[in-house]
Amino acid sequence: MIESNDTYCMCSLDGIMDILGKKWVIFVLNSIGNHGSVRFGELYKELKGISPSTLSSILRELADRNIVRKEIFPQVPPRVEYNLTDTGVELRASIIPLLKWAGKYDTGNKGQDCCDANQYVSIP
Repeated sequence: MIESNDTYCMCSLDGIMDILGKKWVIFVLNSIGNHGSVRFGELYKELKGISPSTLSSILRELADRNIVRKEIFPQVPPRVEYNLTDTGVELRASIIPLLKWAGKYDTGNKGQDCCDANQYVSIP
């Protein structure tokens, strides 16, 4: 990223927008962040409407980009857990201002509470 004073190059957003622009990514980040460590089945149950293949694809891409850590436990049956890396924690924290802004100006829900419990984020 090229920066001088308070000027930033918008090109830096290209890579991360490729990820964040996908429908379920922010929900996956939030859910993992809420749990700290979570298994695939728990994520799948919590994120109603996502397909298993989409969730697998998102988790793979987030792991490839060092946003999510995939931990495989050597046991039978195999157990896999996902948690945010330091980069993932930082990314999730950077999304909070956008979430606050969207909540302030969202008129699509007409003041109705449309969120499931898993869609809330604790903001420190």
